[in-house]
Parts: sequence; C-alpha cells; structure tokens
Amino acid sequence: MASGSTQPGATASKKSILTPAMSLEGHELSTRKLPQNTYHNLCISYFPDGEQMISGSEDQTVRRWDLRAGKEIEGARGVCEQGVHAVMVSKDGRWAVAAGGDDKERGELKVWEIKTGTMKTFEGHSQSITCIDISADGTLLASGGRYVTGAVRIWSLDTGKLLVEMSASDSTGAIRFSHDSKKLAVISGAARCLEVWNIESFETQKLDIRLVRKYTFAAMTHAPVFWTAKDKTIVAAFNFKDDDRISATKGPGWQQSYDEPKTIYEFNVSTLQTIRTPFEGHSKIISDLALSSDGALLASASEDQTIKLWAFESRQLLASFDVHAPDHLAFSPNSHQLAYTTWSETKIYICDTPPHILATIQSTQEAQPNESTAKNPRLLNLNSDATRRAVRRNPIQPPIASRPLRDSPTVHPQERTFLRHLRKILPFRMTPARTDQPDAFTVSLTAPLQYPATLPLPRSFSSSAQATSQAHSDMNSHENVSLGFHDLILDLHSFMLDLHQHPTHPNLLPLILPP
Repeated sequence: MASGSTQPGATASKKSILTPAMSLEGHELSTRKLPQNTYHNLCISYFPDGEQMISGSEDQTVRRWDLRAGKEIEGARGVCEQGVHAVMVSKDGRWAVAAGGDDKERGELKVWEIKTGTMKTFEGHSQSITCIDISADGTLLASGGRYVTGAVRIWSLDTGKLLVEMSASDSTGAIRFSHDSKKLAVISGAARCLEVWNIESFETQKLDIRLVRKYTFAAMTHAPVFWTAKDKTIVAAFNFKDDDRISATKGPGWQQSYDEPKTIYEFNVSTLQTIRTPFEGHSKIISDLALSSDGALLASASEDQTIKLWAFESRQLLASFDVHAPDHLAFSPNSHQLAYTTWSETKIYICDTPPHILATIQSTQEAQPNESTAKNPRLLNLNSDATRRAVRRNPIQPPIASRPLRDSPTVHPQERTFLRHLRKILPFRMTPARTDQPDAFTVSLTAPLQYPATLPLPRSFSSSAQATSQAHSDMNSHENVSLGFHDLILDLHSFMLDLHQHPTHPNLLPLILPP
C-alpha cells in the first residue's frame, strides 16, 4: 500500500529544493536472481488525466495508483512471470503495456485494455524486453531489448498481430514513434548508435539514416529519445567518443573507467547532425530523461547523483537537485509534477515542480515566440500547460466617419442666454462635437430611460449619486423650477421681440431654421 511519507529534499546548486509531496510504497525487492548487468528496476508512467499512474518492478507486478488518494487501486494489479522493465499508458488512456523478461530465456510483453480489464500477451521476443513505445494515435506498439541485437518489433494493439520486425545495428536502448507515426527513432543501449527508420509502409520499411560511433565496451542506459514538434529534430543523450579510453590499475582500489553519455544533444532528423547548444552539466552517465508534454521543460537523471531541470528552448539549467541513485523520471501531463524512482529503493516519489521554474519557463516562451508568432506577432503561443494564462484583448473600435466641414454661424448674444435656460429644463443638452466639426452638435442624454439597457448609467443616475444629492434637490427643487421657468419666459419674450423687429437678421435665422 502507499504511504504519504516524504523524502527530505536536497538543496540544489541554484538554491532550489525538490521536496516530494508524497511517496507511493508497495513494491518489494525481488527475491529472484536478476538478469546479468541489471539492478532493481522501478519504472513509471502517468495516465493522460494526471490523476493515476502505473508502475512496474522486478517484483513481477504492475500496479495502478490513485494519486489523489496516494494509494494503490485495489483489484487493478497485474502479475507477470518475469521482472518488469518498462511500462507505458497510451495517450488516449485506452491501453497499458508492461514489458520485461529474462535475458537468457524469453521476453514478456503484456497489454491491458484499461476499460474492460482484458489482458493480451504478445509473443515474439526471445530475450528480455527493456523499452517500449505507443504511437500517438494509440494503434501501434514498438518493443525492443538492450540485451540482444536487432530485436525491434512493431505490433497492432487492437489485434496483437506482429506487423514488422526490424534489424537494428546495435542493442536497443530506447525507441520512439514520430508524432505522425511514419518514422521510428532507435538508439542503442550504449548511446553510440542512433537510427531513423521509415515505417510508413510496413512492407517496405527502410533505414533512413544512421549515426554510429565505435566502441568495445560501454555502460548501458535506458535514457529515451524524443521527437520535437513537427518531427524535425530528435533529442537524446549520446556519446560521440570513438574509443573507450579504458584505464585500469590492478591491485587494491582497482578501478576501470570509460566514456559515458553525459551530454544531451538535439539532432536534425534528415542528417543526424547536431544543432543548437547541447545540454551539458552532468559528470557521469545519464540514466533517464523526461520531456514535458509541451516540450518546454527537460529533466535528466544521472549517476552523478543529481536530477537537473532545463529550459528546452534557451538551454538554461534551471535547477540541480541532489538525489541518491536516481533512475526513472516522468512529468505529469500538465508539467506541474515530476515523479522519480531510484535503483536503491522501492518507493515512487511525486514532487511538485517548483513554481519559480514554471514561471521561468513561461517568461522564456514569451521572450522567444514560436514560428507562428514570428510570422504574425499578434499571435501568442498558448500551448503550454505549464504557461497557459488568459489573455485580455481590447475590443475593436469601428472607424468614425467624418462629416464635411461647414462655416459656423455667428451666435447672437440673445442665443447664449436663451440656450442657457433651455438646457436647465430640457432632458438633453447640446454640446459642440470634435474640433474638426465646429458646427456639429451631439445630443447627450441626461434622463435614465434615454440610456440603452446595455450601457451603465452615468454617475449622476446611479443609486448612490441619487441618494447623496437627494437632500439638496428636495430643499431647492421648487425654488429652482420656479426661477428657471420665470427666466425662460423672460428670455422667450425678449427673443420674440427681436425676431418681430428683425425677421431677416442673419444672427437669428440659424435659431429658427434647420441646418
């Protein structure tokens, strides 16, 4: 059963702390003799919803975990005849796959349909299976092993039929379908041979390109290989040294050293030439890699007893955590959690990705827009689960049509007095429009019912404003109305006399004739 205990986090070189939020306990150390050159293995894979996980171990079990409750789901355990070396859940959540076996007997490959619980066994491998991958559309399964040369097979998950068997040049350390499932990347267990296979047609599959470095002896790794967006590049840990440079000193304290894959490279798929700056910082062999689902964050585990987090686009080392014997890594689908296991324990540690690292990734993506943003600066890259946020856009303002300018008439002195009193009692006022239209007037509504229902009332008609001015208006309302009406009558009388005495005066015509 699972436990909620945590492992004390180690302070990284950048003062970052990796503190597990929970640990899952239940797997046991294997009592059987492990295959040659192997150690205790505990592999993990998230479900697409990020709320569950499966794990496989040398204790011959496949377990399913509820991450919200922090415990194993009862009745969902799978049992294998041999130790489990790799597990994976399809992106659509339909399939769960476990692979393992013995390096001297046969490989074991089991597939569960999660919804029905139906289990199928795929027969074909003669030795232990150490790496698997499921195509993005959930229809194909690839499998291989690092203990035998050339054992790469592709299966139909629906039928269990073996579709193709390919002869890789070296033992298989990791395999990965391209996003469109038309190609397969294969890297050797020693990380000195990288191949890209065209599998668009299973009948005529062919090797597109191969990168090989010679070696006689090397440490083995299960670090995966990744395809980047649009399948243009591949990311993998690789050893470019042609010679092992083995050094040995016999006697007490005898040691043997050799070159190991300690650097992560990005390769052009067409040429397998390295591009951009490599990820450098580990001092010993890289045991595993994890790439976030949006391709923004890369994690690496190494036998130098560290787990490092990198910003993929900038290659910036964001944090380095001291973790004893780190082995397998996995990001949650939204990148907010990083799970890891060690080869010395049977626990699974679930850690929250530090908030400052997520913030750094977000700022990096905003500072380095993607290809679409470069072509259209108004577009934003919002694909990252780790960096997604709401974007507020200003409403589009329709253009204001201009009117032809006219000469403004001279205003008669009586008009000023007349209009001043008229504005006091009428429910609208007339105000000059923009300076480029001196003769134009706009009507400003001053009665509440004259405002459209979709617009807020002005401050003078809000309930608070009305309540504030109610006392003053009640005291002077009758007096103001009386004085205003009296003044208006006097102005009208004066105006009518002027109009009667000067019916054609140019200053009075604009007041009685329409424009």
